[in-house]
Amino acid sequence: MSSLTDTEKRYFENLLGMGSGYVLDYTDQTFAEFFKSHRVAIHDARYQTYGSSKAKKLRSFWEQEPDALVGKVLSELLDTSEAIGALNGQQSDDAVLAKARSIVARLEGKSASSPKPAAQTVDDFLHNEFIIPNIQKLPIEAQAVPIIESRLKEARTAIAAGAYLSTIFLCGSVLEAVLLGAAQKEPARFNRASSSPKGSDGTARRFHEWSLSQLIDVASEIGLFKPDVKKFSHGLRDFRNYIHPYEQMASGFTPDQHTAKVCFQVLKAALASIAGER
Repeated sequence: MSSLTDTEKRYFENLLGMGSGYVLDYTDQTFAEFFKSHRVAIHDARYQTYGSSKAKKLRSFWEQEPDALVGKVLSELLDTSEAIGALNGQQSDDAVLAKARSIVARLEGKSASSPKPAAQTVDDFLHNEFIIPNIQKLPIEAQAVPIIESRLKEARTAIAAGAYLSTIFLCGSVLEAVLLGAAQKEPARFNRASSSPKGSDGTARRFHEWSLSQLIDVASEIGLFKPDVKKFSHGLRDFRNYIHPYEQMASGFTPDQHTAKVCFQVLKAALASIAGER
């Protein structure tokens, strides 16, 4: 079991919005996918000690699992929380976040004296101007090039027209397509990654079965994405999931111009990284 104290748990309860039974904006499916990347079946009966809500399963998880695993999971959840807040234009409580980061560092056996680089560069990342690379440099099939170019053009038009939700969906679709192209171009490199999704026989799943979350995690592991791009790409992925109306209704999410512009900027940064220009 982890060594999290009751006081320490309160920081994560607050930051992850667990009071309502939820964990951030995760659905049952995306919550399962997130934990699957850590080789944890979070919906198993063993994690329903206190009930079946996502928050209760997380509480059971951090009571049962060792410090190193709990620390890694909480670190990524903090990244997601920070990314979602930044994409929504919300100011984080730096003192609470810093304390939570120090707790994670203790669990992982690391020094808490040096904050995570990604946490230090949130403002820089959001205010930099990233340039979309020549689409021909991206690892996609020639037939897909005009489709990607058309969607990028449409995303710009959607922002100008105030169609912010459409912008997010377009950005998410382009990111997933280009990452899938990258995986198909270098299958051995993607399949060898420890975070690549595996079947029951231990072999890597076919690329068309990979979720966007898994593509992002592997892209980061093999060096295509820096930590900041990984973090904000997951934020874009979360918002892209609101293509399902009931998911949006459950979260109360209403995108605005800021959210749409930041999502487009995340996409530009990701494409530049994949093209080797960042």
